[in-house]
Amino acid sequence: MAISGLFRKKTVQDILKQVEKNNADGANTLGKHLTARDLTAFGIAAIVGAGIFSTIGKASADGGPAVIFLFLFTAIACSFAAFAYAEFASMVPVSGSAYTYSYVAFGEIIAWIIGWALIMEYSVGNITVAISWSDYFTGLLESGGLHLPQWIQMDFLSASNGFDDATALMQGGKQFSNLSPILQNAYTAWTTSPVIGSFHFVADLPALLIIVLITALIYRGMKESRNASNIMVVVKLCVVLLVIAVGIFYVDTANWDPFAPNGVTGVLKGVSAVFFAYIGFDAISTTAEECKNPQRDLPRGMMWAIIICTVLYIAIALVLTGMVNFSLLNVGDPLAFVFEQLDLKWMSGIIAVSAVVAMASVLLVFQMGQPRIWMSMSRDGLLPKRFSKVHPKYKTPSYATVVTGFVVAVPALFLNLTLVTDLCSIGTLFAFVLVCAGVLVLQNRTDIPRGKFKTPYVNSKYVIPFLIVAGLVFAFGFNKKATMDFITNEAKTNTSETIVTALNKEDTKKVYDYLVQIDPKNSKDGNVDLEHLLGQYQKDEAKYSEVIAGLPLADSVKYESGFSLFKHKVPMWIFLIVLVGLTIWSFKSNLSLIPLLGLICCLYMMAELSVWNWIYFGIWLLLGLVIYFGFSHKNSKLNLKTL
Repeated sequence: MAISGLFRKKTVQDILKQVEKNNADGANTLGKHLTARDLTAFGIAAIVGAGIFSTIGKASADGGPAVIFLFLFTAIACSFAAFAYAEFASMVPVSGSAYTYSYVAFGEIIAWIIGWALIMEYSVGNITVAISWSDYFTGLLESGGLHLPQWIQMDFLSASNGFDDATALMQGGKQFSNLSPILQNAYTAWTTSPVIGSFHFVADLPALLIIVLITALIYRGMKESRNASNIMVVVKLCVVLLVIAVGIFYVDTANWDPFAPNGVTGVLKGVSAVFFAYIGFDAISTTAEECKNPQRDLPRGMMWAIIICTVLYIAIALVLTGMVNFSLLNVGDPLAFVFEQLDLKWMSGIIAVSAVVAMASVLLVFQMGQPRIWMSMSRDGLLPKRFSKVHPKYKTPSYATVVTGFVVAVPALFLNLTLVTDLCSIGTLFAFVLVCAGVLVLQNRTDIPRGKFKTPYVNSKYVIPFLIVAGLVFAFGFNKKATMDFITNEAKTNTSETIVTALNKEDTKKVYDYLVQIDPKNSKDGNVDLEHLLGQYQKDEAKYSEVIAGLPLADSVKYESGFSLFKHKVPMWIFLIVLVGLTIWSFKSNLSLIPLLGLICCLYMMAELSVWNWIYFGIWLLLGLVIYFGFSHKNSKLNLKTL
């Protein structure tokens, strides 16, 4: 197989000719119904969802009020990427998003890789949103007095892992009533579920229900999907504005002190959750063929969606952290929670209903993007021909839409929310990186017809080196300890929960005896709660380190060190090495600053994700390459042209 054949490219001219041909025969043409306003609404529908109604709580608990800077940083990074998307969308106004753009810029093998990554992004993203919707929906039912069994409202993985963690903590002396609500629910789901042999039947059935309903709506048509999305956007924007308007009167500015209680590390800890809130603008680009004027309206829709949503996120974060102390916000439904704390239960009810609507609108946009990626790949011969089938009446990619429903519905029954959120984030960031890189590769090409929108050019030759020097000054001048710990791979003390869940009964007794020995107050009424006894020292870092050092346990239980610690830093080292290469490239080639900053920011956010996400993502890409070399390479229309 010739290596050059892997990088064969589609030309913009050929793509535009194919679009004209499809429009002429009408058989494979999607209905054109969307304007800039509709695209902005789709973007808001996708962005204002899990971020405001769920993940903003955990991010605020980690970063405190300073989490607004994380929202701002993420919005700026996404805006840089959005410029690149907008330029490509204006140049190549067809369905396919980053997949089609990569086909033009890098060639077929890279296009396949990004298309395969987008399949994971949308599928896993849909799973995430379906699970979140299920949580809000079952919570709403419970507030109305209808209690579903735990085993039909929780995924298998969460129940299994939660049961194991709960068992370990109770073995360490913690009472069931003192477990977190999440662990209580997981333990209950596992122990009350029907058992077939040794298999526990635990499945998130509400998640399955919403996926089926949304898939049916998308199958029915773009106009119907647009109308439903617009209605849901109006509802949730009204609720978000109501939350801000009411909440601002209950803000206590004392809660904003300290503004960044956990420093830069705490703020960046929520990068995955916050970024996940913004990825909806990527889905807008998949609707290019259904826009009335894509070259004008796609860039406008993307930018307006990001601007509006960033303002809303920052306002909500300030109101939430002002109404209650940031440390209380690590809950699944932070908006409803803060109003319950202030005894405004009527607001909690309104928020619960709107959250169900908001999650459904996010799912609609994500579920709409997936089949259009498959359709584009099928048109190029990289997937079977049936995926490009357009329904003669509804003008939607019918077969791909149905398959998408199955691909999302089945894993949603069993997969864990945290796992799928991070996988979705890394797939999306990878797409953003390649789109930004594509604009840089094509910036000086004169043989490509340009659209109406072009990213403003600013020479990065001296700006990037200056920013790197500024970053080094900050790292070694203001964040020296964390920087040196990273470079020297300094051992990290495990949390109390990590330690306790790793103990057997014999070690549990040893640790308890030691804690009583150093402080007799730790023995009360014979009630042993080891996780609580250890956790009480975590507020004082120095004292906690001293207590952990004295525990009669192996260092491997007390600390994370050596390669087990270093492997988590591999993504960041990859980022730093690539950053050096990008700096040299920008200096030599006078690269455009905006897409280069987009590439760097998105690659940095990838580096902040766990190494396990990189590994799982790598496995997914390897599986995709097997399919490419087994089917796609020989069936590619570019390959057939050369025969």
